[in-house]
Amino acid sequence: MEIVLVRHALPVRIDATHDGGPADPGLADAGKRQAERVLQALAGDEVTALYTSPAARARQTAAPLEQALGLAAQVEPGIAEFDAGDCSYVPVEELKAAGDPRWKALMTGDLYSAGVDPVEFRARVVEAVERIVERHPGGRAVLFTHAGTINAYAGHVLGQVKTIWFPPAYCSVNRIGAARDGRRGVNSLNETAHVRDLLRG
Repeated sequence: MEIVLVRHALPVRIDATHDGGPADPGLADAGKRQAERVLQALAGDEVTALYTSPAARARQTAAPLEQALGLAAQVEPGIAEFDAGDCSYVPVEELKAAGDPRWKALMTGDLYSAGVDPVEFRARVVEAVERIVERHPGGRAVLFTHAGTINAYAGHVLGQVKTIWFPPAYCSVNRIGAARDGRRGVNSLNETAHVRDLLRG
């Protein structure tokens, strides 16, 4: 079967929640346009199932494909991002432009500074994705998720030491083949032709 990992579209920025609870931004206007392009990217694919992380930005990115296919995306907490409990959300390109220490930590694969154990995070992601693989033998499941989650699972398949090792673009498509005998292989990473004109420079 094939697992298709789609990174969410561009969300709005939340500097801090009023109650200190987890930030859960929805999509920016540009992100809504990006999400529509996922239909183009997957137009030739027979999709068996849809999954999404609990985050609003992932669920909203999944919405156009849900509507087009008449399939409801199942919420899977195991594919949530490593920083899902943070009370702020700043898009990574804004962190980069500001020289924010959080950007530098991400680029070195350092999740400990965010209070996250990268080994535990990867294990949680792998367990969740493998459960989905078991449910859909011979099918194709599309998972709307996050950059860290994509890094964690693809890195597991490729034997990458770092949990965070490449920057998936908004609405990028990342394909992993999963054979019934347990073999896993990366079919593609960071497909962006469908959305390239909508990505920030």
